[in-house]
Amino acid sequence: MDILVPLLQLLVLLLTLPLHLMALLGCWQPLCKTYFPYLMAVLTRQSNRKMESKKRELFSQIKGLMEASGKVALLELGCGTGANFQFYPAGCRVTCLDPNPHFEKFLTKSMAENRHLQYERFVVAPGEDMRQLADGSMDVVVCTLVLCSVQSPRKVLQEVQRVLRPGGVLFFWEHVAEPQGSWALTWQQIVEPTWKHIGDGCCLTRETWKDLEKAGFSKVQMELQPPLFKWLPVGPHIMGKAVK
Repeated sequence: MDILVPLLQLLVLLLTLPLHLMALLGCWQPLCKTYFPYLMAVLTRQSNRKMESKKRELFSQIKGLMEASGKVALLELGCGTGANFQFYPAGCRVTCLDPNPHFEKFLTKSMAENRHLQYERFVVAPGEDMRQLADGSMDVVVCTLVLCSVQSPRKVLQEVQRVLRPGGVLFFWEHVAEPQGSWALTWQQIVEPTWKHIGDGCCLTRETWKDLEKAGFSKVQMELQPPLFKWLPVGPHIMGKAVK
């Protein structure tokens, strides 16, 4: 098995050689940043249909964090197209953060469709460096399908801890690696080097639950969910919350 995985990785690389050459020459990343929002717009619509009840259940807990004013400061980390906006309760003051500026027009459309929210601003920055946001300025951070593609989940979670107020909550939904020793994990390992280019840095084999458990939150609750799309190499998901 130790030899099989790199051999099959090489085979997939050869089959997708033009993509890897474009990445090597620096041509692929600008193209990916442009097309990726359109791909995510399609996939998130499909995933929302499958996950609607689960997302509504998760994000309904935001109401319990609202102050007497009925407002809550919410940061959507890796906001993408704003696919979660429809599930947030009224009174949320939403700050969006994403390293890809091409998502902004999708966010504008999503905000127009969700008038019950107050749109604060769109910050173009990676999750590892949220210096534009003040310490303890957020009641809620939302992170869905983001930690798979950041450079350092550990640094992102450190930043989440910094911007959350004491008692603030991180709500998450992330895909993770298949179980150790499974053929599904082997398949993920084989296609991951190529998938990273297709998915704008998405890693298939991260054990994100370990990062969450080690991040220093006072309480972490999560549940494991099966893969959404059988035709994709994306594995099971974890959904839950972490309290500062």
